[in-house]
Amino acid sequence: MSNNSKKSARDIWVFGDYRNYFQNRVTLQLLARAVDLAPKIDARVCAVVFGNDVDEYIREYIAHGAQKVYVVDHPSLDNYPIETFVKLMEILVDKYSPEIVLIGATSFGREFAPRLAKRLRTGLSADCINLEIDDDGLMVQTAPSFGGNLLAKIVTPETRPQMATVRPGTFQEIPHDDNKKGEVIKTDLPDSLPVERVKVISSVRSQERSQKIEDARVVVCGGRGMGSKKKFKKLFELASILNGEVGATRPVVYSNWVDHDALVGQAGKHVKPQVLFSFGISGAIQHTAAINDAEFIVSVNKNPNAMMMKLADVAIVADANQVCAALIKELKKRIRN
Repeated sequence: MSNNSKKSARDIWVFGDYRNYFQNRVTLQLLARAVDLAPKIDARVCAVVFGNDVDEYIREYIAHGAQKVYVVDHPSLDNYPIETFVKLMEILVDKYSPEIVLIGATSFGREFAPRLAKRLRTGLSADCINLEIDDDGLMVQTAPSFGGNLLAKIVTPETRPQMATVRPGTFQEIPHDDNKKGEVIKTDLPDSLPVERVKVISSVRSQERSQKIEDARVVVCGGRGMGSKKKFKKLFELASILNGEVGATRPVVYSNWVDHDALVGQAGKHVKPQVLFSFGISGAIQHTAAINDAEFIVSVNKNPNAMMMKLADVAIVADANQVCAALIKELKKRIRN
């Protein structure tokens, strides 16, 4: 069912993805952006939460800016059944007609958002790196295109809601404020729900990073100059010694040397470490745009004219693997002594 024929309320909705709440703060980051955008269209900021025993998250979302929270709380929603979630969201959107719906580009969000947009017969911009409101009151959704080589600015002038997914770490969450108040609207589970085609038998959480790369004080980034997947693994040893995290460029991620979660760039994570090590990275614009907030940059590259070398506070013209290995050896020696 589509709600495009209805007059939209001036509400900005943020879908509450809380499965890995303490590590993944994308919902809070989207609430912060919604708080910035809402006054420009005279809108309210709302969160939507589906699940089992979700009172803790309701309070958190209100404390981070949600003026209203729509809730469906039921034991059958404990494992994030995607087709049920899509149906519930469709029902709520059809009933309340929000102007904008924002969803985190998590593994679940990437499945959930396109299905929902299809059901609502509206547009969706994926993996946005910025959201603004233009002079006509439309949400301008900036997203990488053509493999990250271009940035597209997208608007949805006719259908509603305007929808976008945003990568974790793109926006900064606002501080928790227990004094904030919000309205909670609880909805019962409808009698008729879709039959889930995938049934969760059991689940095991994958090993998490020791910290979010966006919050790491030290980030060790590697590019194609590391030479191979095997050599790239040295960066993890160096990062471990420095209590840091490993980042990577787009070509490295697309070559499957490292998981997509490590991508630092316009289409990935934005980092702001005290120290950034850059090994074998030339410095394409989609990567450098995501490291502008680094306080101190050490770049190692054979090419002295590489853009990363020009941006660095310390530039070392050398083989990235050799320098990485030498650093590991020296740091281990100092630790032993």
